[in-house]
Amino acid sequence: MKEKLFKDILPRVSKPVRYMGNEMNIIRKDWDKAKVKMAFCFPDVYEVGMSHIGGKILYGLINETTDHLLERAFAPWPDMEELMRAENIHLYTLESYRPLKDFEVVGFTMQYELAITNILNMLDLAGIPLWAEERDERYPLIVAGGPVVFNPEPYADFIDVFLIGDGEELLPEFLDEVYATRGLKKEERLLRLAKIEGVYVPAFYQVEYNPDGTLKRMYPQKPGVPEKVRKRVVKDLDKAYFPEKPVLPYMSIVHDRAVLEVMRGCQRGCRFCHAGIVYRPSRERSIVTLKKQAENQIKNTGYEEISLTSLSSLDYSGIERLARELVAQYGKKGIGISLPSLRVDAFSVDLANEIQKVRKTTLTLAPEAGSQRMRNIINKNVTEEQLLDAVEAAFQSGWNAVKLYFMIGLPYETEEDLDGIIELMEKVRDVGRKYARRAVEVRGSLSCFVPKAHTPFQWQSQASIEELETKKRYMLREKKKGIKLSFHDSQTSYLEGVFSRGNRKLSRAIYLAYQKGCKFDGWSEYFRFDLWQEAFYEAGIDPDFYTRRRPSYDEVFPWDFIDIGVTKAFLRKENEKAARGELTLDCRHDKCSGCGICPRLEVKVDIKEGREIAPKS
Repeated sequence: MKEKLFKDILPRVSKPVRYMGNEMNIIRKDWDKAKVKMAFCFPDVYEVGMSHIGGKILYGLINETTDHLLERAFAPWPDMEELMRAENIHLYTLESYRPLKDFEVVGFTMQYELAITNILNMLDLAGIPLWAEERDERYPLIVAGGPVVFNPEPYADFIDVFLIGDGEELLPEFLDEVYATRGLKKEERLLRLAKIEGVYVPAFYQVEYNPDGTLKRMYPQKPGVPEKVRKRVVKDLDKAYFPEKPVLPYMSIVHDRAVLEVMRGCQRGCRFCHAGIVYRPSRERSIVTLKKQAENQIKNTGYEEISLTSLSSLDYSGIERLARELVAQYGKKGIGISLPSLRVDAFSVDLANEIQKVRKTTLTLAPEAGSQRMRNIINKNVTEEQLLDAVEAAFQSGWNAVKLYFMIGLPYETEEDLDGIIELMEKVRDVGRKYARRAVEVRGSLSCFVPKAHTPFQWQSQASIEELETKKRYMLREKKKGIKLSFHDSQTSYLEGVFSRGNRKLSRAIYLAYQKGCKFDGWSEYFRFDLWQEAFYEAGIDPDFYTRRRPSYDEVFPWDFIDIGVTKAFLRKENEKAARGELTLDCRHDKCSGCGICPRLEVKVDIKEGREIAPKS
């Protein structure tokens, strides 16, 4: 197949390097000696998937530290797909060019709700049945993990096994058990796998609904299958595996640089933020470990930039020392240091000034809301004064453009809050005109609020497409000089809302949408909302049921069976505090907020660089 690919197929497609493999630092293990063969699939194009740090971690972890084998596959762009179907070429991995059907496990990472149609398309391209019930032991086990599977129910009819939580902690154990159960019938094997903490096998759970469509109850049907699935957590991130010799692509990818994951988790508690809840608690790596990882990555890749990444990199307790030491070590070699996420305060800008040695272009900050009232509602502990102090420091230091992230459609939002976004941007522009050395540009990127499972706002309703469009028109009614606004697509946000709080009834609509041609739904040029509307109608689904309703506190959610460590009582308390505009402070610096994560999962906030954790009370 490789000869046919390189001779007849790849010369006829755009960006053939996406499908070639053979990159620097690629790992090819002996097929015959490996125990379990797993294909790790990213349901988007190569340059997106190769930027995903989680995939890099699992690729190195399995191939370097276990007797198993992990190879990569990505979603082909439509031109490549057309040729693959015409030439009867099944989807293959980049290491061995073997079709996915040859693997014992085919795993998908779900980073985005609307990737599901790409997953179905990849299975079809691989010659693997889409429905889990149609696959017996002759086919690979289809596995999914990632942030989206903290509510796996909309996808439960397609996936055999969901892995909940940190993959480094769970995947090696899972593959060991796959090997130990080799030769068993599929149901017997799944029953053994379901007993591993963090593993969810939807086929073993019965779902019952109330007459109004809400969930009545969900319970295991087999002995030994847990009623609740507890997420897996890496307790000491400093000792966890991290790739020091990552695969180096021969094309530009979205994030084309060395990456240091300085910490995982976040304790700031923004009430809309899914990642901030499900990845709790905060765990850090030491500066010694991070500097060693940086040295090895640079040596093995030749990258000219090191990104210090996490949900909130500036909250890493050793950030100032780490950044300065990396600049001192690598700056003279022309290797830059970047901070992809900045807090809205002057310290962030001061530190960015220290590490940014190239031309300053755009500074990105995320106040999220335009009024203090709304920032209190969402628990964004940022004041207007902090923001203006930060941008003043930025403009004085040579920045000439600022990008601000906001959300619209938030709970309790009024027109005054929308006015507040424009007014805040005007104040930022005016600061720029006063302190910048040349003409300034202030850009606002406005996303649409989507209520997510396992967050305090899971009980809130989502604004309709019409309401979001009305808000956009309201904000654009008067052009403001020096200010530019861009909005996330409201139809895409609506679909995200359907699946973020969806249940198993959505599987037929997903299948119908795929049959109608939906794929690459995250790409505007391929997104077809009209086809999704047809699919919902034909499946007898009212999507507003999942977005417009405000669930009651006693409603059973489809995701309640997943124990993320944070209690539902805490989330309810946070939702009630939002209604009152009350703040909850970061427990790393204030008293324990009582979310439950530390005692329930027997893990604690881990601060490596000497700051005291607030005493529990």
